[in-house]
Amino acid sequence: MGNSELPIPDGLILRPFRGVRFAVDDPAKVTSPPYDLISEGDVRVLLDTHPNNVVRLILPGTPGSDAPGAPHDPADPKYAQARRTLEEWRESGILVADEEPALYVYEQRGPGVLQRGLIGDVCLPDPAQRIILPHEDVVPGPIADRLALMTTTRANLEPIFLLYNGQDGTATRLVDEVATSRTPLVTAHTEDGLTHRLWAITDEAEIAAINADLHPRQALIADGHHRYATYRILQRREHALRPAPPQSGQNDDGQDGYRQNGSAQNDGTQNGDPQNDGTQNGSAQNGDAQNGDPQSGGGQNGNVLSDGGQKGSGGRRAGRNPWDYGMALLVDTDAYPPDLKAIHRVIPELPLDEAVAKAKGSWRVQDFNDLDEGMAALDAAEDPAFLLASGSSAHLLSSPDPLQLAQSMPADRSARWNSLNTSILTEFVLPKVWGLRDDEETVRIVHHDARAAVELAAATGGTAVILKPLAVADVLAVAAGGERVPRKSTSFGPKPRTGLILRIVC
Repeated sequence: MGNSELPIPDGLILRPFRGVRFAVDDPAKVTSPPYDLISEGDVRVLLDTHPNNVVRLILPGTPGSDAPGAPHDPADPKYAQARRTLEEWRESGILVADEEPALYVYEQRGPGVLQRGLIGDVCLPDPAQRIILPHEDVVPGPIADRLALMTTTRANLEPIFLLYNGQDGTATRLVDEVATSRTPLVTAHTEDGLTHRLWAITDEAEIAAINADLHPRQALIADGHHRYATYRILQRREHALRPAPPQSGQNDDGQDGYRQNGSAQNDGTQNGDPQNDGTQNGSAQNGDAQNGDPQSGGGQNGNVLSDGGQKGSGGRRAGRNPWDYGMALLVDTDAYPPDLKAIHRVIPELPLDEAVAKAKGSWRVQDFNDLDEGMAALDAAEDPAFLLASGSSAHLLSSPDPLQLAQSMPADRSARWNSLNTSILTEFVLPKVWGLRDDEETVRIVHHDARAAVELAAATGGTAVILKPLAVADVLAVAAGGERVPRKSTSFGPKPRTGLILRIVC
């Protein structure tokens, strides 16, 4: 058995890597939205757009084959197909590795949108160190799926999305200088009206300056909690199963001098809980990080994105195992404030009439015959409030019975957490009002598009629950206190486009 001791980085570290990119005439045609935003219909469209679209890698198999509840075994033929496809594209020159390791400046620009950040290999600290902070709960299914895919392909196919307070630091200034004065490697115009551009930073002095600026800071996971949890599982398993890698030299992919021996399926999944990754069940509250102590974890004044960081922890620095890192996009929220959108729910097994009737025992209910009127009423309503809809019928839930609400919310959670609309939906409306569980089988998720949620509810004979987006300040405060918002509570954007750059370990 190899060395299971994990490195303990003493700060936020972003390491250069040799990015692997598509060598095609129109790079936009081989890109896609993030995997969890792609419907079965979207898969067909993307596959028709280009034969080498990245969706073949991130959602392998025929459209619809990756149904909820399906087993996620690395030996499943669809994951093996993703591995073969990746190898074939590299051998044929469709995918080409950059000559030098780099950090990549990434820009998204369009009407009302401008976001810039850095893509690199982020070191994976334990959440209790409070360097990278999750803010949202995860569930086993997506972790098992991403784990099987990453284990089999030995690759990070799309970055997680991290936010930090840059405070006009060196990293942010360099990002802007690169984006405004240098020639991009990639320019892609996607169907959503955005232009995506990518630059490489290979100068060692610039990379060192970036890391000196980032080192004392904290980062919040904006998107990619399940992938981050998967990164951590892979990190632990690789350390447990493989000998410590050499400390110098690189393989042909520009990664550390480390190559796996044996089957990609011998990854330590046996006897392992895919959720036992050190990021679940409030583990960020361990030790001094508990109770939102502003002195713990380096965060000044309890600000989850402050720059009072992890200096001089005396811990073991980042390791040389490639799975001590994972591909990430890091964006400065001071320079580029995030856009936080709502994630709606659809409950196919709950008819709208039944949902409304049961809600009247604990909520004020207003009826609307027009969806637009209902949406306007939701926007104007005081929190907490929800809009139940199917077809053209809509019903606003507001002013819940305070005693019933108080009795339903967990006493061990903060007042801020208990006030979130997603918390109230998860702890009160679903289990107490409707007698349902908030799980993947019962509740479907629709990102951003309220009308799409209502249409899905009508098609399934169920109920759409339309939510208002959470406030960024509430999300940050909950994370600062060591808590997590319920699953699928937040959708930060704009999200990085998948397929512009890949990270391949071997």
